[in-house]
Amino acid sequence: MKKIALAVALSLATTSAYAGGVVEPVMEPEVVAAQTASSSGGIIIPLLLLVLVIAAVASSGGSDAVPPVQ
Repeated sequence: MKKIALAVALSLATTSAYAGGVVEPVMEPEVVAAQTASSSGGIIIPLLLLVLVIAAVASSGGSDAVPPVQ
């Protein structure tokens, strides 16, 4: 009878050891999305095209290359 009581006492003592203890919580790192620099890149191409159009208009209005037909 003493062996059974000792076995029951040891089994109850060991199960509480496996129940878990104080463990610090594991915090997952926060995911931060990287910002892209495409906001300024979208305006460069239209500005370059505008400069080319202005240059073409300014260069074509100054002189007549073909003499008038009489």
